[in-house]
Amino acid sequence: MDTVTTANSGDKVWGGGDNQPMGASYGKMMMWFFILSDALTFSGFLAAYGFSRFKFIETWPLADEVFTHFPFMHGNPQPMLYVAFMTFVLIFSSVTMVLAVDAGHQLKKDKVVLYLFLTIIGGLIFVGSQAWEWKNFIKGEYGAVETKGGSLLQFVDTEGHRVALADFAATLPEEREQLTRNKGRWFMDEASLPAYSVAEVQAGFKAHPNILVRTEHIDANKKKTVLSRSESELRLKDASLVVEGANLTRNEYGSKLFADFFFFITGFHGFHVFSGVVINIIIFFNVLLGTYEKRKSYEMVEKVGLYWHFVDLVWVFVFTVFYLI
Repeated sequence: MDTVTTANSGDKVWGGGDNQPMGASYGKMMMWFFILSDALTFSGFLAAYGFSRFKFIETWPLADEVFTHFPFMHGNPQPMLYVAFMTFVLIFSSVTMVLAVDAGHQLKKDKVVLYLFLTIIGGLIFVGSQAWEWKNFIKGEYGAVETKGGSLLQFVDTEGHRVALADFAATLPEEREQLTRNKGRWFMDEASLPAYSVAEVQAGFKAHPNILVRTEHIDANKKKTVLSRSESELRLKDASLVVEGANLTRNEYGSKLFADFFFFITGFHGFHVFSGVVINIIIFFNVLLGTYEKRKSYEMVEKVGLYWHFVDLVWVFVFTVFYLI
């Protein structure tokens, strides 16, 4: 009878006062539940990445050789510099979000507008930077050759510096045609043709005696193994296709799994950042319209702030496992 009376009295468990678990409103508690479930998801992805890297550690790409691009500095490798810039921007956007939440607690609308705007700009810069990084990762810079056994062969000069296929590949009078479904059976299809054929790479290699082959295997000094000229010629005879850039099938940097994990994990995180930017924009316009000013509460800014801090924290782990370790 007491239970029925309580239910009919209109009391709400989440209505405020002492009934709020841990002093959190319903919306904030649900946001914490979402963050917890999402954290477990990212943990699973990163754990899978760690196990795969440990298993294929000898052929795993070196981050300092993969992420070397910087805008307007083509041809001048800057290992990890742009990634560091992206990380700084995202962390700084977390600071502006803290300031926005604090301004909301003080009911200072103008400051909330300013700091939310800066947070949105930081998020857009990060997403745009990630798209630019993907473009360079997919396009590649040097190119490589894959053997019939699936091994990856890269090219260096006598001092160990990387050499691009475009710097030595020959131009042969041969016609290459991309296989598409309208030129074969319905299941026959292939990716776009590389800039050079295997024969052109082999011919160019013979004409440049100062170029050596470097395998994808990493030695005890964390350096990839460079073969002698005779060994290089022998391994290159086993070449089956030219690889430029990276995709879900193969990549010029090393183990194929690296590209798969890179696209999936950084893409999943990028989707979270983009979603956060969209939500922040919605909240930003609500602040401009005075929606939360009328409610005398900027809790919605605080809730989206929790999500934004989570996204920033996840990037710290992604940045660590992909770029630093």
